[in-house]
Amino acid sequence: MPLTLATAGHIDHGKTTLVEALTGKNTDRLPEEQARGISIDLGYAPLELPDGRRLSVVDVPGHERFVRTMVAGASGVDLFLLVVDANEGARPQTHEHLAVLRLLGVEHGVVALTKVDLVDEETLELARAEAEELVPGAPVVAVSARTGAGIDELRAALASAASEREHGDSPTRLYVDRSFTLRGIGTVVTGTLWSGSIGEGDELRVEPRGRTVRVRSVQVHDRAVERADAGQRVAVSLPGVERGDVRRGDALVAPGAYSPTYRLDVELEPLGDVPARVHVHHGTADVVARIARVGERYAQLRLAEPVVAERGDRVVLRARTTVGGGVVLDAHPPRHASLERMEATARGETFVHAPVRVGGEWAWSQEWLDELRAELERALDSADPLDPGVPVPAAEWAKAVVPHLGLERRGAKLYRPGAAAALGARAGAAAALEAQLGLEPVKVEDAALARFLEGEGRLVRVGDGYAVSAEAYERARAVLTDGITLAQFRDALGVGRKTAQMLLERFDADGVTRRVGDARVLRRRR
Repeated sequence: MPLTLATAGHIDHGKTTLVEALTGKNTDRLPEEQARGISIDLGYAPLELPDGRRLSVVDVPGHERFVRTMVAGASGVDLFLLVVDANEGARPQTHEHLAVLRLLGVEHGVVALTKVDLVDEETLELARAEAEELVPGAPVVAVSARTGAGIDELRAALASAASEREHGDSPTRLYVDRSFTLRGIGTVVTGTLWSGSIGEGDELRVEPRGRTVRVRSVQVHDRAVERADAGQRVAVSLPGVERGDVRRGDALVAPGAYSPTYRLDVELEPLGDVPARVHVHHGTADVVARIARVGERYAQLRLAEPVVAERGDRVVLRARTTVGGGVVLDAHPPRHASLERMEATARGETFVHAPVRVGGEWAWSQEWLDELRAELERALDSADPLDPGVPVPAAEWAKAVVPHLGLERRGAKLYRPGAAAALGARAGAAAALEAQLGLEPVKVEDAALARFLEGEGRLVRVGDGYAVSAEAYERARAVLTDGITLAQFRDALGVGRKTAQMLLERFDADGVTRRVGDARVLRRRR
C-alpha cells in the first residue's frame, strides 16, 4: 500500500537538508527559496526504504507565516518526520506543527534530532529526553545531514513506522496542492490521492467548481504510470484546462461521488478558546467560517466558500494560531444545528439530509428539498427576463430530484410553470435596434437581446455579433441562384464584399446553400 510522509518542525531546524540527505533531492524549487535559504511552498521527493518500499515525501515550510501551507501539505498523509535541532530543542513551530499533526489524525512517525555533529553528548541527551517527552512512543534518531551520521538508522526507523494503512474503498478524491502549466502538456495538478485511483482516460470532476475533466496522463514522482493508487503523490495532466481553472483547495473527484457543501457538523477538539470566526483548513483548502457552537463538544461550521468533505474527515481551525480542530460528523447537515442529531451521529447513527443512495434509490430530507427549492427560486428571481430559466443541477441526483421541485424542465434549464421570455426593460433598446436594421449588418452589443429578437423573427444574426432585418435576409435569399459566386451575389444585391460574405455564411449555416469551391450550390428549393 503506497504511503505519504510529511515533514514537520520549526524553521531552520534542517527539514529540507535532511530530506535531501535521505532522498538525494533538494525540494526547494523556487528561486526565492534558494536565494533566502528557507522553504516557502511545499516540496516533494520519493524516499526509497531499506525494504524496497517507496514513500512519497511532502516537505513543508517551517516559518510561522506559512503554517497554512504546512496544513495543506500534511492533510491526508500517513506518517510524519518531526525534525528538531538538537541544539535548540523544540521551538514554537515544533509545537504547533505537532498539534496540527495530531488534529489531522497523523499518529505514526519518527523524530529526527538534527545537526548532532554540532553538539556535545550532554546536549544531545537532553534533546533526546525532550523529544521522547514531546512525542511519547515515537522513535528518536540522532542525525547529521552534513556528515551522514544516522541517516541509515533514520531510514530504518521510517520503514518500521511506515505500517500498512487501509485507505478504504471510497471513490476517487485528490485535493490539489499545486497547479502549473508545462509546454506541450498543458495544465498539470498535483496532490496526495486520499482514496480511489486515477488513470489515463478517467473522467473526473473539479469540485467545488463543477467542471468535468478528462485525464490525459498520470505520473508518480516524475514516472509515468497507468494508474495511481490511494496514498501516492500524484501529478495529473488535464488537457483543455487553463491553469487558473483549478487551484489549491480544489478537489479532483469521481463524478457524482461528492458534492460541495457550505456547512459541516463537527465534533470539536479545542486547544484553547475557539473564537466565533476562524479559518477552516480541510484538504488543501483554507476557508473562512463562522462557528455555531452546539453544546460543549459540537459545532456547525458555516463556510464562506464551499468545500468537498465527507464524514470522518478532519479539519484544523486557525485564528492567527492553531486553536483546535474537529472530526466531520455530517458533511451535508441541515441549516439548523441540533445537539440531539449531532450526538446521535457521533454514536454512529445515520441521518439523511442531502441526497444519498439507499437501496439503489436516491433519498433526501424534505428540509433539504425546501432549501434547494428556495435557492433555485432566488436564482430565478435574478434570471435574465429574456431567458428566465436556471441550469438544471449538474449533480448525479438531479434526475430523481427535479420532478419534486415544482418547476418546468425545458432542455437543460428549469423554469417557473408557464414562464415566458419577455423584453421587460429592454423594450426600448429593442425598438431602437430594429429601427437601425436593414440590409447592411448592424453591430449588436447585447447578444441575449439579439437571440431573443431572432427567436421572435424580428432580426437575423450574421457574422460575429451583427444582425440584419428579417426582411433583408429574405431579400438576399431571393437573389440566390445555383452556382452563384461571392462576386455575383454581391453585385446582384448591391452590397459590399463583407456584407455579402456574412450573408452567404449564414445561408450555409442555415442549410440553404453549400459552398463548393468559389461557388454556392442550393441545397433545397427556395
